[in-house]
Amino acid sequence: MLRQLLDWRVLLAVIAILIVSGTIWYSSYLAEKIEKEERQKVEEWVEASASLLNPLNTDTRLPFKIFQDNDDIPIIATNEKDSITGYQNLDSAIAEKRPDFLQQKLKQFKSENPPITWTDPLDSSKVNRYYYGHSRLIKEIQYYPLVQLFIVGLFITFTLLLLRSSYRSTQNQVWAGMAKETAHQLGTPVSSLEGWLEILREVPDNEKVVTELEKDISRLRLVSDRFGKIGSTPKLEEHNVVDLVEDMVEYIRKRASGKVMFAINTHQKTYIPARLSAPLFDWVIENLLKNALDAMEGKGSITINIIEGEKNVIIDVTDTGKGISKQNISKVFKPGFTTKKRGWGLGLTLSKRIIDQYHKGSLTVKNSEPGKGTTFRIVLKK
Repeated sequence: MLRQLLDWRVLLAVIAILIVSGTIWYSSYLAEKIEKEERQKVEEWVEASASLLNPLNTDTRLPFKIFQDNDDIPIIATNEKDSITGYQNLDSAIAEKRPDFLQQKLKQFKSENPPITWTDPLDSSKVNRYYYGHSRLIKEIQYYPLVQLFIVGLFITFTLLLLRSSYRSTQNQVWAGMAKETAHQLGTPVSSLEGWLEILREVPDNEKVVTELEKDISRLRLVSDRFGKIGSTPKLEEHNVVDLVEDMVEYIRKRASGKVMFAINTHQKTYIPARLSAPLFDWVIENLLKNALDAMEGKGSITINIIEGEKNVIIDVTDTGKGISKQNISKVFKPGFTTKKRGWGLGLTLSKRIIDQYHKGSLTVKNSEPGKGTTFRIVLKK
């Protein structure tokens, strides 16, 4: 699926480049064609203006029509010294208020198009120059590629979001399917073990063995229950976060080496409520504690700081392990990422999914420094 997504991205990029390139080329072609037509139109306007000023010309109907038809192309007329003698299609109100307005427009027109020169046939010393700017149509065509690029960009962004959403939906279905299948597979041997446990209860002097087996079977049943809840909406109920964390720390403490110190700071509070699914929350705390133990390699300290806010409960899990490098912090929650020799790299991925999606909270790396340790932060709604 990832390879297909990348292929789609490449294909969309190629399509976008072709569309934009074709648009720019065609817009340039149209602009050049219209510029030629507009120059011819300005030349006709200049001839019409000269004809209207010629006292020998008795029929001025056609020159006057040509003169009036130009209502779009801005024109500034100057003498041979480039002193402004008149203008057309420019705001006269602005020209009267701002003395530099016409000079600025003249400078602009000089940069846009070469002037059209008219010499009086009766007096060759009388030379006028006509400078003109781009019409509204030319400007629209020039900006069209940018508009087209914006539209194509929106199209590509929207398509990529759809593809990403589809990919995540498929990924979620795979996760849910794997979890439920794992729960189903665990259910049969756990039920069988419970039957064998009842048989062992009837055998004398097996109380200690039965007690330990009962704990392990309960643990397997809990694991099966956790996997069964993945993919379905869990029922969130109010629980005491302090009790849940203390129980899980006690469970991990018995399985850790004596060189690992555990500490829980609740700021003298024994009851801190939050709405959560207890089995799934226990799973998250267990994953974080196990990752902390792996990072410390059997020696160090783990501190859990529980803070009650007005609307949220914050849980910081801090270890004194090897820490996480900056380039790996953004990868720790991705499926399959692990720095251990053994493991699938799914613990933190599932933990983030449980907190972010099922509990509408957040699980993040608050801070980490190589050689000093890492702090994971959980934020839950009350």
